[in-house]
Formats: sequence, C-alpha cells, structure tokens
Amino acid sequence: MKTIDLNENWFYGHTDEEDSFRISIPHDAMLHESRSSKSLGGNNSSWFEGRDYWYEKVFVADEAMLAGEVIIEFEGVYHHSEVYLNGKVIGGWAYGYTGFFLNLTQHLIPGGNRLRVIARNADQPNSRWYSGAGIYRPVKLHILPEQHILMNGIKISTKDYREGIINLQIKTNSSGPARIEICYKDTIVLTDSVELSEMNFLTYKIPEHKLWSPETPELYVCRVVFGNDTRAERFGIRSIECNSTNGMTLNGKRIILQGACVHHDNGLLGACAYDFAEKRKAQLLKNAGYNALRSAHNPCSKALLEACDEYGMLVMDEFTDCWYIHKTKYDYVNDFEQYWRKDLSAMVDKDFNHPSVIMYSTGNEVSETAQPRGIELTRLMTDYLHSLDRSRPVTCGVNIFFNLLSSLGFGVYSDVKADQAVTKAQENANGVSNAPVGSEFYNKLAGLLGDKVMKLGATIFACDIKTRGAFANMDIAGYNYGIMRYRKDIKKYPNRVILGTETFCKDAAAFMDLAKKHPAIIGDFVWAGQDYLGEVAIGAHEYADYAKTFTPGLGWISAGSGRIDLTGKELAEAAYTKVAFGIDPIHIAVAPVNNYGRKHSPSAWKMTNAICSWSWNGFENHKTRVEVYAQAYEVVLYINSQKVGRKRVNKSLRTYFKVKYMPGEIKAVSYDKSGQELASEVLRTAEDQTILAITPEAEVVRTNELIYLRCQFTDKNGVLKPLARDIVKIEVKGGELLAFGHACPYNEDGYLHDWSDTYYGEALAIIKPYDSQVKIHADSKYGKADKTITII
Repeated sequence: MKTIDLNENWFYGHTDEEDSFRISIPHDAMLHESRSSKSLGGNNSSWFEGRDYWYEKVFVADEAMLAGEVIIEFEGVYHHSEVYLNGKVIGGWAYGYTGFFLNLTQHLIPGGNRLRVIARNADQPNSRWYSGAGIYRPVKLHILPEQHILMNGIKISTKDYREGIINLQIKTNSSGPARIEICYKDTIVLTDSVELSEMNFLTYKIPEHKLWSPETPELYVCRVVFGNDTRAERFGIRSIECNSTNGMTLNGKRIILQGACVHHDNGLLGACAYDFAEKRKAQLLKNAGYNALRSAHNPCSKALLEACDEYGMLVMDEFTDCWYIHKTKYDYVNDFEQYWRKDLSAMVDKDFNHPSVIMYSTGNEVSETAQPRGIELTRLMTDYLHSLDRSRPVTCGVNIFFNLLSSLGFGVYSDVKADQAVTKAQENANGVSNAPVGSEFYNKLAGLLGDKVMKLGATIFACDIKTRGAFANMDIAGYNYGIMRYRKDIKKYPNRVILGTETFCKDAAAFMDLAKKHPAIIGDFVWAGQDYLGEVAIGAHEYADYAKTFTPGLGWISAGSGRIDLTGKELAEAAYTKVAFGIDPIHIAVAPVNNYGRKHSPSAWKMTNAICSWSWNGFENHKTRVEVYAQAYEVVLYINSQKVGRKRVNKSLRTYFKVKYMPGEIKAVSYDKSGQELASEVLRTAEDQTILAITPEAEVVRTNELIYLRCQFTDKNGVLKPLARDIVKIEVKGGELLAFGHACPYNEDGYLHDWSDTYYGEALAIIKPYDSQVKIHADSKYGKADKTITII
C-alpha cells in the first residue's frame, strides 16, 4: 500500500459566502471566527461564532491510482461532514471525533479530481467545550493493489507476556501467500511465510522479547507482505489485568494510574491536531509527573497515541460526553442511537494495536446511568466493546452526585433545559454568560462554595442507589469527584474496582495514600492536566489586572483549569502534584505579591494561583502567602538566611506561611521526625534590569515539526520577571507564524496576530517552518531579541 499525505494546497470558505482562502490541513476554521455575545455556543465555545464550511482540493489520479483501489482517510472532521468527488456525494460522517474511510475507486477520473468536503458547525450549541471546526486532523490517501490487506486489517495483541507470545489477526480481500516479519528497532527478530485466506488468526513467540511499560516503552513492528501490498503495524508486548484484590497490573506488577484529563485542543492552535503538537502534549504530561491520560471526552488522535506508545504514557480513550439526554441542543445525542456502534468500532480500530491504550470509557457524566434504560445501555456498550476487544477493560465516568440530582429533576441535564439554554443565548446581547444549565450550573456553584459540593453530595446514600446498577455493568467503576466514597464502597462492594475518572488537584495526596493501601482503587485523573479552550473560567483565579470581569462572559477564552497552562508551562499545581506522587521531594510557590488579599475569579478546580517565583520587584515589604509542598514531617522557611517560619506538614503535604516579600533568596528545608534534613529548594529574585529573551524549546527542528518559542521578560541571567508586562511584536522569516499568545484564560485578542500581550512575564509563538532556517525577531519596550532556528 502506498500512502500519500493529502494535507497541502487546500482551499476553504463559508458555505453562505463567496470567500476562499488557501490553507493547509490540519485546519481549525472556528478559531478564525469572530467572538461575539451573539455566539450561541457562548462560554462553552469561548464565545466563537459557529459557521458551516466548504473545503476543496484538486489532486491528480495517476495510472497507479486508476489501476488499484483508492481509499481516503479523514482522521477527524468536525462535524456532520459530507464528502464529494467530482461533484458526486461519496459519503460523510456525523461524529466529529472518530476517523473514517471512503472508497474513491469508482469515482476517480484520469487527471484532475476535485475533492470537496462540507463541515457543519452552525448548529450551535453542540458542545460543552471548544470543539473547533473543519478538517482539524490529517487527511491521507491510501492506494491499494488489487490483492491487498483490508484497512485496519492487522490486529496484534499479547497472549502471554511472560513467554512473549502474541496473537496476530490479518484480514485480506483474497487468498494468497504472505511473508511476516517482526522487527525490533532495525533488526528482524522473526520471519514466517504463510498462506492467507480472507480471515487469519496466527500466533507467534517473540525470541528474547522485551516488554512495553511506562518505564521501558519497548516497541516492535509487524510487517506483512501480501502480494504487492506491504503493511507495517507498531505494537508492544504487554498485559493488563484488573481486579479489586490486586488492582491494575501491567505485566504482573501493580501500577497506580497517576492520570490527567485532557481535551483535544492544542491551546493556541485551537483544535488543529498537528502530529508534533500532539506529541508535545504527551511529553508535557509525562514531564509533569503523570503516567496516564484520559481523552476527555472523545476519542483522541492517532498522533497522540503514537506519542504515548513512545513515551510510555497510559491512555483511557473515551467515547463521548452524552448518550440520549442532551447536554446541548445539537450535540451527539442526535446521532447517538444510529451511530454509537459504528463510532465505537472506529475508536477500537484506531486503538487496538497501541500498547498505551489500557482501557475504554463509554462516556462522561452521563446521568442516563441512573435510569433503567441507561443501566441497560451501559451493559450493551460494555459488551459491545468486549466483542471488539477482549483485552481491555471498560469504564464510564459517572458524576455520582449528578446521578442523584438528575433522578430528582434538579437542574442537571435534560432535553428541555438544552432548549432553554438556546433560547437564553438567543436573548443574550450583552456578552454576559448565558443562563447555566447542567454541569455549568454546578460548576458555578462549586466555584462559589468550593470543591466539597460534589464530593460531599456523592456521600449521600441515595447516590449509591443511583449508581450501583450502572457500576455493575462496567469493568471499572468510574467516579467523578467521589473520593469521599472510596473507603465505604471498598467495604460495601468488595469486588468493585474504583477509578477516580475526574478529581480535584488538591486531593492528589489523599488519593495516593488511599491507593497505596487499597488495591481496589486503581487510579486518579485530575481535572485537568492542561488548560483548554472553552468552558471558560471554571478553573481560573484571575485578578482584575488581567480579567475585566469575573463572570465567564465575552473576553474569556479558556477554562483556566490546568496544572499545565495553555502554553505548556507547568504551574505550581504541577509542582504540588509531583510532590504528592512522590516524584519530587519539595517545591515552593508564592501567591502573586502585587495582588495578595485581593478578590479573584472563583473556582473549585483551582487549588492555587501561586507561582514558583521570588521576583516581585517593586513590592518590598508587602505581605504574601508562601506555599511549601513537601513529603516530610516538618518544613522550615528562610528569607535571606533568616528563619521566618517552622511548621508541621499535614496530610495534604501543603504548608502555608504568611510572610513579607523581601528581594533576595527564599529557601524551604524539609525534615523527618528525627530532625534529619530531607530536601530543600531555593528561589532567587531577578535583578533589576529587564530584557526580552526569546527561547525555543528546541534549537534544532525537523521539517515536519513545529517551533515553540517563548518570549519572556527576564533579567540577564534568565530569571523570569512575572510583573514585567508589555506587548511583544514578532517577525518570522522562513516559516509561518501559526499562533502567538499568552496563557491567561481571559484574552480578548486571541492567538492569530503577530503581536501579543504577556501574562506573568511571557507569551508563546508557534511556527511552522518551510525553509532550512527560520529567523525570528521580537520587539518590546524592554528591548529586542533575535533567534535563528536550524531546520533539518
């Protein structure tokens, strides 16, 4: 099979206008729309307006194409796509998050062929978060010979990890001889010649096999040569087992999932799923201390799975956010009944050979699980996934408290409330948040009352009644914000396996303590690992100098709910998480001294807005809060070598000191119960002079990669100055500036200009190279900076 990337030289426009723009794929059309108080998606969609789009590309069908079978693959089009070739409809796909294949063979003509795709997004609201729109994932053309292996026709699973025995399934369109090779790196470790029929089940023992795990993500390649068709599939040898006695075991060893929920967007790039951006996302999460991710709340991209395979990240791939009860008026509910089996099958086909994928989730906060119909549907979906893949367990993220509320008819999800939300949005003309419905209402309530609202609510006895039926119909019970139920439910349901499918950051230490003692608790997925677009302001603690309003109205663009910010920077909450997980021994963070004691936007999902910095120039002698995260008996805090506090460490592993800021050095030292020093960390103040520094994440970049470049206000030693703020103007030669912006969840400007404000001293540029060198020039009131990046 020959595969051609079909990502360049596209044109797109609006279906109701005569406009046309040349673009490359992946492309997020929604990111280019206006943000307006008239947006029916409202705060869910970052106030971007929804439109319908056309995409067109002309490609030439050569002799090879005309002689064989031609399949086009769309990895993701949002949504309700229609595909035309030379003016004829050849297919389409409703769901915006699963990939699909279309056979072009009978529709090709010699010479130029016009491909046209319609992507719908005017049907607002259709999502609880920023969806993006258009052809946002790659497009490929597959040219198959007459005799060939079917698409997704090779599936590999581990039969016995101890002996290195794998099962190999091959589907073809005919019978014939084939050659099979198993390769480790550049070495062929096994070969076989076989006679294939249309359906084949083979078993092989890999000599001197190496296991795939988060610590050692060893990968193999299975190459099958069938006539003139050659396919290669990457796989890993590993086994997953899960029960309440031993917990989750990977290759026979217990593993605790230290996970993070992530949405599909790539921050400043919107929904664009560049392979390198997806790889970077996995790397950021791994570096931040997580060993697992949950693809909230839709199937993730192929590129993300490939990266997770390479980095040893475990994946829960999630199907959808809704079943048959609407959360927004035009969401997947309208297509669910007709397509859920088809879309689940597409997700499994994508995931099957990836060792990183360890479980499937059928949904998120689907209050249908409190109803007899939904309980039965839970069973049907679990059974269907088992029929497609027996090697992976199935869960579903259930908001325990929401299930009770929905059964009582109190303000969660319903078709009527979804209609009411649209009516409210249509009446809205002032850019203030639409009347809340469903989880949005409770997000706001939690923001005002704190994180215990849902956690305490989940402990009500009736919540158990409204969840036990559905939990019995899945392999792993997914608890959203149910940590206060763990101890009780372990005793009441001794065979139940519990997973924190959504949790609060501040509970990381409590989770780890419980999980270590109780194998039935297999893991935790914090909301959220990285900040994301849409569902604006739910995780933000912003002051008035960055946010004009604390209500999630026009101007807000992201949730603010990430341990990693929108640009990929680890926040103090990531530092705390590393301590809670036992990765790092100690960290220090400081509440912004310039705003200490002032009101900020409310959120239950934000543990702290502290920053790992002691550079608050100009605010000498101002009070602030210093947070020390440590696995220790007690910690001592020093400012300029003077002891300013000594405190015992509590179970949360967070210790707080009220101090006055003085430039110089702040140091925290942790001790065990005997007084033995365990660890220390120091933060130092930046010098007075401020310069503009531009720092790439990589000095050498490959042609298929992206350049991520930080523009920062620092001193001459590179110490960041969070209070330095200005507009930075950037010029790029030899590359395309894809996005430029800062991490603040309140951002009226967006990311598509060649200038950006800074947020706590920095902004990020993302550049797609097209020459052998990319030259960047940046300018601000603090000076200028230049950088040249070599492309190989």
